[in-house]
Amino acid sequence: MGGTVAVTGTRGADSANPRTANLAAILRALRAGPLSRTQLAAGCGIAKSAVPGLLTELAERGLVRAAGVLPGNGRPSRLVELHGEDAYALALGIEADRLSALVTDLSGRVLAERAETVDVAALGLQRGMDELAHLAHRVLPGPPVGVAISVPGLVDSAAAVLRLAPALRWRDAEIAGLMAARLNLPADAIAVDNDANLGALAESAAGAGDLFYLSGGTTVGGGLVSGGAVLRGARGFAGEVGHIAVDPSGERCSCGRTGCLETKANLAAVLRAAAPPGDPLHDPALGVEGRVAQLKHRVRQGDQRAATAVHGLGVALGVALSTVVDVLDPDVVVLGGYFAELGDWLVEPIRVELAVRPLGHARVVPSRLGLKAPLRGAAHLAAERLFANPTLVEEASV
Repeated sequence: MGGTVAVTGTRGADSANPRTANLAAILRALRAGPLSRTQLAAGCGIAKSAVPGLLTELAERGLVRAAGVLPGNGRPSRLVELHGEDAYALALGIEADRLSALVTDLSGRVLAERAETVDVAALGLQRGMDELAHLAHRVLPGPPVGVAISVPGLVDSAAAVLRLAPALRWRDAEIAGLMAARLNLPADAIAVDNDANLGALAESAAGAGDLFYLSGGTTVGGGLVSGGAVLRGARGFAGEVGHIAVDPSGERCSCGRTGCLETKANLAAVLRAAAPPGDPLHDPALGVEGRVAQLKHRVRQGDQRAATAVHGLGVALGVALSTVVDVLDPDVVVLGGYFAELGDWLVEPIRVELAVRPLGHARVVPSRLGLKAPLRGAAHLAAERLFANPTLVEEASV
């Protein structure tokens, strides 16, 4: 294909239309790799006679292409694969001290990425959106097929509204509408979700299966994936494990209760336990990655205070996760955010806490995607808009 795909800017055909649903089923099936027409018909539950016409339409929309033949005896079967290099999914990330943007193609291959360290709360909502849109324009090679924004707070994902983000000091922020105006896109092209949900989605897409994803940063949150879908709860706020009580005699939490996990496990609390005031470990200019890298270095070098702080973090996470495992029974607990970077020292104390529980059988592993998991999950969600409705891309755009 010679150029980017042309997005209609509207919803396109009704996604419930049977033909559109069949187009979507084929495109989703190809997400896993090249397939023959026979394989597509069987896997998607579509009549074999209908598959050639559907593939022709997808090819005319610039979304699939021929991919050689399937090896074997007898008449060779021609393979088809995604042709998504010029269909762009845009992921945007908002954190307390960082804004980021990433572009992938339909296969999930990263095409461009940028980030900047900034005090987002000090910028405020409008300027924060301006800066984020500026990052988006810098990474986008062309119009995106979809956009997803990762945020650290309570999100009404159906309305694409950030209800509350204490770390940003934002409340009832209509993120999708604000970004749509800045990117000249329809609001329905933009999804907004909690960073832990998106981290869980990224891990699931990478093959982790049913899992609970525990995210560590300026706050602590969780995301649950079952059957390939994020479970959100009645209001979309499921997974807020930061307020599970782990120390009845501990610090008072911002939520009004005492000894919540977040008082022990947010990054600032762990760094305070690891080093005295004025220590370079507290320098916000280093960003999350820089400070966590220093903390890891100190633990490796035998710094007893740092090692004790990290071990204490592992115990607190284990206490909270024992409740999560008892209630939700996930196959895997994935440590995300900065917890992933400290996985070498956190997994064992968590396992010890889980082992004393009757249902403490879940595997505990650090995230394979580390701090970038929410952004990769956002890219997956952004691309999902096109996978759900391939008619959003115009025909004959090659």
